[in-house]
Amino acid sequence: MKFTFPAIYSTLCPIALSAHIAEKYGLKNVQCKLLVRGVGDTYRVESEEENFILRIYRSSHRSLDHIKEEVRLLLALKDAHVSVSYPITDLSGEIILKFEAIEGERHGVLFSFAKGRVVALMNHSQLRVLGNEMARFHNISSHFKVEYERWNFDLQTTVFKPLERLRSVFTKNPEDYEWLQNIAVEIEQKLAKFETSAFSKGYCHFDFLPKNFHFDNDMVTFFDFDFMGYGWLVNDIMTFWIHLTLDVYAGRMTYEEFQKAYQVFLDGYREYRSVSSQELASIPYLSIGFWLFYMNFHTTHDQFQVFTQLPHVKSYVGIMRNIVERYWEKEMV
Repeated sequence: MKFTFPAIYSTLCPIALSAHIAEKYGLKNVQCKLLVRGVGDTYRVESEEENFILRIYRSSHRSLDHIKEEVRLLLALKDAHVSVSYPITDLSGEIILKFEAIEGERHGVLFSFAKGRVVALMNHSQLRVLGNEMARFHNISSHFKVEYERWNFDLQTTVFKPLERLRSVFTKNPEDYEWLQNIAVEIEQKLAKFETSAFSKGYCHFDFLPKNFHFDNDMVTFFDFDFMGYGWLVNDIMTFWIHLTLDVYAGRMTYEEFQKAYQVFLDGYREYRSVSSQELASIPYLSIGFWLFYMNFHTTHDQFQVFTQLPHVKSYVGIMRNIVERYWEKEMV
């Protein structure tokens, strides 16, 4: 009997996937090409009929229930005509595919292709449309009831637990770790002054950076809901705010240009959904949790281990220090 050496992670063959997708979906001349490895493996799927995106999830990071909940939300958004890359049903009526890989059972989903391209520097029309569509997404996700399993975004999951798990990453950088510990306490104190019980809650995308939506002229399509979870909806506004502040930090945008772009985006959001002044005021404090959450994720995934090395860690802390110095409201002495 031939022995197959065990594996914890394998890359499924694009040629075999092409034949499998052609059979399952009744497509002709299918060609799969691996695009990127991440939370799962992403393939571009081309066929005579149209193009798609295939996501093969890693069971170490996304359970079947996680995937089911993502599918449920995306189908609800599609039914509500929110512009998202949505799951495709195969000829047998199934959405979630199953693969017997070397490391065990894996699951995949075929998604519609988001037309257009990434636009990092958006014009005012695109900023307004982005705000419109994010608000329309929140109008659905705020009423969407949890049925399977995802995670919550709160101070424990975005600040305190990630910071504890990151302790070993800061072994050679104790000064920055002590600073982050103090900042974590300050975040809790700052947010305690807000009436957070009145903050809108629901499913958040939690990664609204330009890499996760395409513009086709002035039409936007959202994709990559890998990190969707339940929490304050202002977290999504916060993630786009982070993109704009990064442009200021990197010198790609002036502070005045940032203020104008952010206001146009917010005006677009408010055309479809309200957001309170307190929710917006919480964003600079919540943004530190964004960085800590993803820094912690980097420690759990072999594809991102390089980002746990000292030069990357110091750059992330530098960004957070800049946010605190420039965007936090200072207490009057």
